[in-house]
This record gives sequence, structure tokens and C-alpha cells, in this order.
Amino acid sequence: MEITFLGTSAGVPSKERGMPSIAVRAKELFLFDCGEGTQRQMMKFKVPYGSIQAIFLSHLHLDHVLGIYGLIETYRLLLPHRKLIIFAPKGFESKSSNVEIQSIKPGKLYENNEYEIHAFEVKHKGECYGFKLIEKDKIKFYEKKAHSLGLKGAMFKEIQKKGSITINNKKVKLKDITWVKKGKSIVYTGDTAPCNEIIKASKHADLLIHESSFLSDYQENAKEAKHTTVEDAAKSAKRSKVTKLILTHISQRYKDSNLLEKEAKKIFKNTTIAKDGECIIL
Repeated sequence: MEITFLGTSAGVPSKERGMPSIAVRAKELFLFDCGEGTQRQMMKFKVPYGSIQAIFLSHLHLDHVLGIYGLIETYRLLLPHRKLIIFAPKGFESKSSNVEIQSIKPGKLYENNEYEIHAFEVKHKGECYGFKLIEKDKIKFYEKKAHSLGLKGAMFKEIQKKGSITINNKKVKLKDITWVKKGKSIVYTGDTAPCNEIIKASKHADLLIHESSFLSDYQENAKEAKHTTVEDAAKSAKRSKVTKLILTHISQRYKDSNLLEKEAKKIFKNTTIAKDGECIIL
């Protein structure tokens, strides 16, 4: 999986940070949120906007969706025969003929051969969701052992389909010559106050991308706006036992992101602050 941060600001853009949007290549290309200027950020950071399979909108506040209308128009003009699938909370509309809108409900939203994408409710103003992208487990062969038992060519597909095959009058079972490579998982919270839904969805995830609009000295502001402080995001990562935490949705009041990283690392060491154009490979 390849994750590119297209925009990492909160509320309004700055010179360093664009509006919220994250691109994930997971066999297909997905966007999570689509703030103002997203398609230009995609061009800048070499993420092909014409390859988008689906867009997932966490909520309908303008800072997270304003860029989608320009993207829809680009598809209408340049890619009229390509369908753009948009998963959104109730109320999102488009009259474009090549847009397919699906309302978000908690649970599995999308699936291909290798990945699933699930939605879960979070606590913000209005209907708002977080998303979890899950890589499916893969069966891997102990190649030396398989070859020593006579497997070759099409036999590898046959034994995966049947569970066992007979070679030279000897039964060979799939479970005896394979191991399971566990799939990776990414969780993106969207805008939210701290909540148990995030803890549950993020349990043992490889990466938690959590909004962190305020340092802890703005706790009351965060509570009133239903956002999260850096400290609370780090506590969620620790409780969830995730491997890595990346903080995004950074207020323009913080010119030095090291302040946020320092505060988070006191609680959860493996924390970094997202930057526009940053690419993470899992």
C-alpha cells in the first residue's frame, strides 16, 4: 500500500499545507476526502487523478469536500466515459452522468480481490465517518517443501482451489505446505472528537491517521469544536496498540510541527506529523 498526503491542514489552507485529502494505492487508487485544490495537489505529487477508483468523504464540511466539484468537472470534460464512484454521507449530490453516489453506512463499503474498505461512525458535528482499509490475508507457499513433494506448474493453483491433491499416490494437503501472511490495515479518522469507535476500529492496525487540530492546552476548544488534541490522539493510538501514528489536520496556528510531535511522543513514541506530498509505503 502507498499512502500520499495531498493536504494536511485544518479549516483553512496555509502556504505549507493544503486542504484535507489522502490518496491510497491499494491495487486501485482511492481518495479519502477531497478538500479545495486536491486535483492540483495530485498533479504536483504525481498521483494520477484519472486513475481514481472511488472517493470516500468522511463528512460534508466544505474544507473536506470543496475540491470534489472541480474533480467531477474534470472527469466530465476529459474522462466522460469513466465512472467516478463517490461514497458520501446523506445529502451529497451531483448531476454529472458519470458520477455514482453511494450513501455511507457503518460496515463494509467496498471490496476488490485484495482489499476491503469499511466505515465506522465518529463524533463530530453532523454525520461523520472514519474509514479502515484492510488488506486480505494471503496464502504463501513453503516453496522448497512444495517442490520436494512434486508440486509444479498448474498444481499450485489446483491445490489452492481444492485444498489437497494427490502426487505419486501420496496426498498433499495445502495447509502442510503453506503459511498465511497477515494483511496490513490503515485507519483514517476524518474529523472527530476522541471516541471508542476509533479505538475499536484501530485495534492492532499498522497505521492510524488521526486528526489532531490542537495541542493539549486547547483542550476546551477541541471539546467545543468536536476535534482532537495531539495528546488524545496519542492516547487513542496507545490504547489501540497500533504500530504507527501519523497526525494530520494541523491548525495553521502551529508553525512548528515539532511541538505537536514532541507532545505526542511523550505518550506514543512512533508518531510523526503528516506533510503535504509525503508518501508512506506499508
